[in-house]
Amino acid sequence: MRSLLADPRLTIAKRDLASLSREKTIVLALLIQLFVAAFSSFLVVGLTSLYSPGSVSAGEVVVGVAGEHDDALVRAANDQEGVRAIVYPNPDAARDAYHDGSVHATLLATDSGDRIDVAVIAPQESIETTLIVDQVRTLLESVERTERIARADHLDNSPVPLPEDVDASPYFGFTYTVLVPLLLFLPPFISGSVAVDALTEEIERGTLELLRVAPLSLVDIVDGKALAMILIAPAQAALWIGLLGFNGIAVSNVPQILLVVTALTTLVVTLGLSLGVLTAKRRQAQLLYSVLVIFGFGLLTFVPEHPATTVAKLAVDSPTATTTLHVAAYAVAAVVLFVGARRLVARTDPEGL
Repeated sequence: MRSLLADPRLTIAKRDLASLSREKTIVLALLIQLFVAAFSSFLVVGLTSLYSPGSVSAGEVVVGVAGEHDDALVRAANDQEGVRAIVYPNPDAARDAYHDGSVHATLLATDSGDRIDVAVIAPQESIETTLIVDQVRTLLESVERTERIARADHLDNSPVPLPEDVDASPYFGFTYTVLVPLLLFLPPFISGSVAVDALTEEIERGTLELLRVAPLSLVDIVDGKALAMILIAPAQAALWIGLLGFNGIAVSNVPQILLVVTALTTLVVTLGLSLGVLTAKRRQAQLLYSVLVIFGFGLLTFVPEHPATTVAKLAVDSPTATTTLHVAAYAVAAVVLFVGARRLVARTDPEGL
């Protein structure tokens, strides 16, 4: 145990973690994440209202309906909470009701042969407009869904079956598909960026030579820096998960989630340190790191299950075989890239940095 604590790589890791506490930008980023996790139950309500205003709308939206197929619009309005439809005998009467302020919006339906065209008249600018448009959009989507089901028997080819309607809470969806992945994926990306700075600044300031006379090999130095940056991300993720639980947001399969975070952190930290060794310039390495991470994260949208989806499924305790396979794949990829990066560092001539 004593020999492990005396390992020079662990000493470098402690030194980098201590210097990290003096980086104001990093500390501010951590505090922002801490604030989000600590007050997540309050923030979820506010943030959810940004992309689904209807979910927090307590008032009733009254829409005027006129024209052909007005019965379909009225049925959809009756089935939708927070919306009430008033039928007018003709479009002019519906427009007059809107201009008089009797209704919040007007829907004018016309039959154009094989489809229903609906012209919507709604306010242009106001906070209330967002709520009205959101409710009207939901109403029209409901009409479209109903018509697709009703006309499915008249199609020559079988359409793709519609998924079942799910009465899910927008808070639940936002929490597990946006908030949880956001809190868990930011620490790996920050660790990778800090790893780039930790190595390239040693090179540019000439302090790398001082470390090498310790004596330490370049591989030992890189190992120490990688150890510090890889360990801090899952520690943050565990803290965020604990704070989410304190706010009543339960997260399941924590060990698997932390494994995903650790694997992704290892991938980006290894990438950052490799770029630092190859370029030996902070600006170039940071630019390449940012581009490659964004590009790589975008490429992951083509895999069967995006990392954010994997984390969301694990968090709600609904993992599939594909989810488990992805977790294992991330772990294997992290080990392979880390071993490859060590070989790259071992072949690098320190005198050339």
